[in-house]
Amino acid sequence: MDCIYLRDLTLRCLIGINPDERIHEQDVIINLALRGDFSAAGQSDDIAEALDYKSVKLAVLEHVRASRCGLLERLATEIATLCLRIAPRLKEVTVTVDKPGALRYTRSVAVEITRRR
Repeated sequence: MDCIYLRDLTLRCLIGINPDERIHEQDVIINLALRGDFSAAGQSDDIAEALDYKSVKLAVLEHVRASRCGLLERLATEIATLCLRIAPRLKEVTVTVDKPGALRYTRSVAVEITRRR
C-alpha cells in the first residue's frame, strides 16, 4: 500500500479529564498516515485520481477544534473514523495524537491507533 503523511498538525482543543482541562484549551499534535492504492495518480499525474489530502486536513481541523473529548484515545478514534468516511480511496489510516506537557518530565503523551476499512 502507498502512504501519504500529514505531519505535525498543531491545534488547540478541550481535551482531558481533569476539571481545569475542561475549561482551558490545550495543544494537540496530530499525525496521519493515509494508506491506499494511489498508483493511478502516480501513473496519470491526474489530480482526479489522487487522494484529496487537503480536504482531509480541513475536516480534521474542524473536527478537532470543535471536539470535547476526555481521552486521547477517543479523539484519535474519531479522527480515524472521519478520515475513512470522507476519503473513499483510503484503505487504512494511522492516527497519532500527542498532548505536549501532559505529564511532568515528558515532552508529550501520545496515542497511536490504526483503523482499516
